[in-house]
Amino acid sequence: MKLTLLRHGQTEGSLRDLYYGATDLPVLPESLAALHESADRYPTARRYYTSGLLRTEQTLRAIYGDVPHTALPGLREMDFGDFEMRSYEELKDDPAFRQWMTDSEHNPCPNGESAPQTMARNLAAIGTVLASDEDAVCVIHGGVIAGFMMTWFGGLRVDWYRQAGTGYQVTFSGGVPTGWLPIPEGK
Repeated sequence: MKLTLLRHGQTEGSLRDLYYGATDLPVLPESLAALHESADRYPTARRYYTSGLLRTEQTLRAIYGDVPHTALPGLREMDFGDFEMRSYEELKDDPAFRQWMTDSEHNPCPNGESAPQTMARNLAAIGTVLASDEDAVCVIHGGVIAGFMMTWFGGLRVDWYRQAGTGYQVTFSGGVPTGWLPIPEGK
């Protein structure tokens, strides 16, 4: 089985380096146009999934057109709670943010989620995709993709972050991840 994990297109939030996960931002028009122009560089599959948020729905349509797909809310990005839609510069002197940053892999965001809570939700959702044992494309979020890759192949979350509109294709054998390639290839 081949599982393609694609990060949604560029948003105002990613352009401005904001913490956002629960906020339902659209993809920038120029990013949608670029994704559509390079659609032939992306792998296709038997099944398609999104997180259901606007940015993932728009990215799926830009690359694959109106393919039938399933929205899995469990594949959504972390809810950054009080830090949503704010930048590091805005937050760097906030004591709650500084406390969170001492161990952002485990500390929950105030009025939001922790990375382990998010990962448990993400793994439960991807389990339904993997259970089909059919090639699939998931248009989702950068932090979710990085969390999967870190879980499956080791390293740190930051080792696996990808630019908007890119991702990985992971090969599974008997339900076990055995290898990966960057998608689109060469990026």
